[in-house]
Amino acid sequence: MKVDQIYTKCLSQGSYYIECNKEVAIIDPIREIETYIEKAKKSGAKIKYIFETHIHADFISGHLNLAKKTGAKIIYGPKSETTFNKTIASDYEKFKLGNSTIVAIHTPGHTIESTTYLLKDNNGKDHAIFTGDTLFLGDVGRPDLSQISDLDNKDLASMLYDSLRKKIMILNDDVVVYPGHGQGTSCGKDLSSETIGTLGDQKKTNYALRDKMTKEEFVKEVLDGLLDPPKYFPSNVELNKNGYQESQIILKESLNAFDANKVEELIKDVILLDVRNENDFSESHIPGSIFIGLDGRFAPWVGELLEDIKKPIILLAPEGREEEAITRLSRVGFDNIKGFLKGGIKSWIESNKRTNSIENIKAEDFISLNSKFDLDILDVRSQNENLNGSVKGSLNIPLINLSENINKVKPNSKTYIYCKGGYRSMIASSILNSNGKKNITNIIGGYDNISFHLDKN
Repeated sequence: MKVDQIYTKCLSQGSYYIECNKEVAIIDPIREIETYIEKAKKSGAKIKYIFETHIHADFISGHLNLAKKTGAKIIYGPKSETTFNKTIASDYEKFKLGNSTIVAIHTPGHTIESTTYLLKDNNGKDHAIFTGDTLFLGDVGRPDLSQISDLDNKDLASMLYDSLRKKIMILNDDVVVYPGHGQGTSCGKDLSSETIGTLGDQKKTNYALRDKMTKEEFVKEVLDGLLDPPKYFPSNVELNKNGYQESQIILKESLNAFDANKVEELIKDVILLDVRNENDFSESHIPGSIFIGLDGRFAPWVGELLEDIKKPIILLAPEGREEEAITRLSRVGFDNIKGFLKGGIKSWIESNKRTNSIENIKAEDFISLNSKFDLDILDVRSQNENLNGSVKGSLNIPLINLSENINKVKPNSKTYIYCKGGYRSMIASSILNSNGKKNITNIIGGYDNISFHLDKN
């Protein structure tokens, strides 16, 4: 019996390849399915099952295309509703995989259909649980994503409490926990950076599994501090329920190279998405473009900030990384990519077209300036980050809330922007810039760098 975690950092998501006696089960596959097919082929094994822990909101699953290519059965837990053929497992239904067994345990709470899969070895011993978004390391899944109108957040949180205590915590401490996500996902609040653990460790360290915790305490703590879910989540749910095009088709239709004149012609009707690094964007970018760099949490931030997955996009990408950008956009349902600027920013400049830039300032120079003058300072980190330390006098508007709060940023005065390390602040700068705010200065290295230089002094 073999279990491989296939972790996609951009999504902070874990899918799983389980093989036993040349039979394979895949749990929560991402949209690009080639990895799973190649692993099975290399091993001479057949993919028998595709288990889905729930109907995902934060990414597009590869379940449909993987089933089409391999003939594997798609398995969901109770109360799952989709428009395609699948098997609905009953609570505690067993599925044979070679001489091992996978048990579907209905664990509603994150969503009504959420299901945990228990892997038993050839001796019938409980080996591991694949918890999806029910249980993370250090946290549990947010209970506010119900697609059923008569259930509210407290109803689902109460269900989650019961699922954890009556179905998961009763298992032995040595059971391995394979969660659906790690740190960085929007499906929980405070996940560990670790992505594999044991149930015993979680009983000791996870606040939500605290001994003698009442249901009322659990509901309050789980819901406390939850940000609004990203606005693209419902669109992803619909695609996962009703179907979508193959990623290879999307890629083929999106790899269109446009010259600078064509991009200029189309720009008013599309989102011009600049996916280079923040330094390159700062130095020179096309007016009106939005920066979300490939080398950060690219796909989740696209989903959280662009929201409308059907809005047409033209890419400005580092040369040779256009395909990567399109693939990663498709993971969160952004399939309407019209093409990319051929030759990148260089071709735009060589065509004598106008560019903008974002001013940068070193942290130490900012500290010196701030000690002498009353500066307008914008902190685009989360509220929790801000509460743990901030620049005195700064205005905190989390990046996810910036677009609807632009009027709180003074339009005519110079604004100094920081985040944790410089990625989110450049995204914020691009949003402000595209909305007419020109006098912006980005603090290089963000609050981490500011704190470092303050500590030195």
